[in-house]
Amino acid sequence: MMYLSDILDGLAFTELQGSADVEITSVTFDSRKVQPGSLFVAVKGTLVDGHDYIDQAIKSGAIAVICEDLPARTVAEVDFLMVADSGKALSIVAANFYGRPSEQLKLVGVTGTNGKTTVATLLYQLFRDLGYKCGLLSTVENQVNGTVIPSTHTTPDPIELNSLLAEMVEHGCDYCFMEVSSHAIAQHRIANLVFAGGIFTNLTHDHLDYHKTFDSYLKAKKAFFDGLPKAAFALTNSDDKNGNVMLQNTQAHKKTYGLKSMADYKARILENQFEGLLLHIDNEEVWFKMVGTFNAYNLLAVYSTAMLLDQDKSKVLTSLSKLTGAEGRFEYIVAPNKVIGIVDYAHTPDAVQNVLSTIHDIRKGNEKVITVIGCGGDRDKTKRPVMARVASEWSDKVILTADNPRSEDPGQIIKDMEEGVDPAFKRHTVSIVDRREAIKAACMLANPGDIILVAGKGHEKYQEINGVKNHFDDMEELEEQFKEMN
Repeated sequence: MMYLSDILDGLAFTELQGSADVEITSVTFDSRKVQPGSLFVAVKGTLVDGHDYIDQAIKSGAIAVICEDLPARTVAEVDFLMVADSGKALSIVAANFYGRPSEQLKLVGVTGTNGKTTVATLLYQLFRDLGYKCGLLSTVENQVNGTVIPSTHTTPDPIELNSLLAEMVEHGCDYCFMEVSSHAIAQHRIANLVFAGGIFTNLTHDHLDYHKTFDSYLKAKKAFFDGLPKAAFALTNSDDKNGNVMLQNTQAHKKTYGLKSMADYKARILENQFEGLLLHIDNEEVWFKMVGTFNAYNLLAVYSTAMLLDQDKSKVLTSLSKLTGAEGRFEYIVAPNKVIGIVDYAHTPDAVQNVLSTIHDIRKGNEKVITVIGCGGDRDKTKRPVMARVASEWSDKVILTADNPRSEDPGQIIKDMEEGVDPAFKRHTVSIVDRREAIKAACMLANPGDIILVAGKGHEKYQEINGVKNHFDDMEELEEQFKEMN
């Protein structure tokens, strides 16, 4: 329990009605979670305005309210604070309420379009293998030193975020590795967190449904690096054309990694096979269990981060060579008749091309590549035709299907995708709305040695249709079909 005056540390407010000398039992921006003694923060969200629920929060026992606009009627027994941005205020008070946990461990953030989950997960696995207690905040799952906490967003809301960080501190964690999404940056979810370092992977077409333009998407990512403290490091991919943009205004120590251009940390691919990668990295030849050029970048980013965190080079490379990365990222299985099945989370045009170009680079002969792919509903529509075009250009056969249609008609989503398929490729592109049937069809079309890529959902164990999450697992479906292959 804390006093409101303590929770307001560092918060700029324009007006205070009340004494701020009241005890606060919890902080929330959800009126349904208000308890007697709560501080309620009225946040203006994209779908819901918390100001509409101030009365409900007070009825449920809120003793203080932070808002941008005072309600028409205030209650004498309740403290009211006016702020310019209640979303930013939420991040500040949440950090204060939980004792500013990000300052009590080394928090490293990973941002970019592709690779965030793999890099964060590999760092978590690596540092635990090196003997440290660690936390992980990722799209796939959150972990507190081995204890799994299911994940609902790439970056949690400020209250959940600080609560998880406080739990990590309580368990003695030395590090936390965290995916930082562009949404979280734009919505100030990470405001008031103190980072020991930031990593940039790459920037390609994604989330334009939210950011509207590529420029605003880029600026959201860049804002993360602009906010890093002097004591932190800013590590960026020098082979990405936007890599150096991220470093322009940062106060942090600037470092780069790359496979092609000049960089502080360099690597070169010597072998690239389904069994793994042989890299020449920092004057050492090391075999890794992960596959593809995109994973060479991920591994190099992790290695560079470990060096910036003063870890032993030999121990880091030995440990990294044993790791396999995040679930649902280029996971593959082999059927009895040698058909190869690959499940990957690729859900942007660039990610799809990365996976398919990797398959192209490491296939040995005339094996056909059959791709099953869909696009999510209620998300960036502009990438739908692009993803279908990329898939059709890099595959021998493409099956367009449902992903997570959410509230949209899956048939219409597929029509949007079909618009991007060049007439020359239409003859080897078919549409099957039912994802299970699409995977089954791909398996029926495959001959021994062929490669089936099921893209878009990766680690997800559900398919969301009209607000209902139905159990669905791409790998499970592939395994089931592969049992029938001889």
